[in-house]
Amino acid sequence: MAFVDCVTTHLIAGHGGAGAVAWRREKFVEFGGPSGGNGGRGGSIVLIADRNVGTLTDLRYRKEIRAGDGKPGQARLKDGPSADDIIIRVPVGTLVRDAVTTEILADLADDGATYTAAVGGIGGRGNASFKSSTNQSPTYSQPGIEGTERTVTLELKLLADVALVGYPSVGKSTLISVVSNARPKIAAYPFTTLRPNLGIVSWRDHEAFVLADIPGLIEGAHEGHGLGIQFLRHIERCRAICHLIEVTPPFDEVDDGRDPIRDFERITHELAQFSESLAARPVIVALAKIDLPFARDEEDRLRAHFEGLGVPFYAFSAVTRDGLTELVDAMGTLAIESPPPEQTHFTAPAPVAPRVDVDEVEDETEDNVVYVGLDSDSETDDD
Repeated sequence: MAFVDCVTTHLIAGHGGAGAVAWRREKFVEFGGPSGGNGGRGGSIVLIADRNVGTLTDLRYRKEIRAGDGKPGQARLKDGPSADDIIIRVPVGTLVRDAVTTEILADLADDGATYTAAVGGIGGRGNASFKSSTNQSPTYSQPGIEGTERTVTLELKLLADVALVGYPSVGKSTLISVVSNARPKIAAYPFTTLRPNLGIVSWRDHEAFVLADIPGLIEGAHEGHGLGIQFLRHIERCRAICHLIEVTPPFDEVDDGRDPIRDFERITHELAQFSESLAARPVIVALAKIDLPFARDEEDRLRAHFEGLGVPFYAFSAVTRDGLTELVDAMGTLAIESPPPEQTHFTAPAPVAPRVDVDEVEDETEDNVVYVGLDSDSETDDD
């Protein structure tokens, strides 16, 4: 199943049914009077957060979702049936935005949270509803009200406490598979992880926190290079960041141009370019794969550099589990002490152009005036 985390769709709620104009015509009922019923309510479109849903794939090709219209009222005081609401289940953590203004309409951050994205129109009243002591035989009714129509963007932001970021193949997937219940795909080539993975890490007996494995970032990620821009939005909801670095060995005595410090600076720059809020998140640095001799040789140099910058530094090996307890404890402390990010700091997707309904475009005369109620050959008096 493809991982889809952002979709834009047009929602059209149902039109309310029209009220009826009808009269009682039973043979033995004197002065029967009005008997037109009310129209039914149009269907609404309701979004529900469901923890059993993990992607927005079902909405990927649904460019328009339209609810049913309410039925018109009938004679003999019969109200028209209301249309059924359309229920759309989305992953927990879905943001609902107005696609035109990018305003956040709802944040479905809890399982079972609901939001009525498009409200169905109210049905019109039949002529029986207008009967009064001064108007015994009303000859009019109300038309139904149109339902809400809007274009929305549904954006999934994963609910995690700590995000694992870093270059491809630094060991993020291996780490989350060792410390949590997640079982991501692990292979010896870059960009193995094509979608974020979540894992629950047990910590300090009865406490736990959620760890997110973000696909590898590279230079230019905020501009769409690699897989970065597709998943940078998920880091925005995380409380803190654990930045993984590695020491790469030279092959055939040829330097590959990678350096852990430069890698850290490049990824930090990409986060800041995508969102200033990300650059301000609490961060720790973890050197992976210290079971390898060339990585262990660089530990002291890297520790001195990052601690000199005031950034907590840890070294670990997911294979031998050396330093793993200290790293998990540091991530758990960050998860508890760091406040959740504010919605106002979330990066909005690009707005879309508002829809233009051709049926609403009025016919224009050469004077840009439309005359209603006059025949083309009628004459008017000039006073």
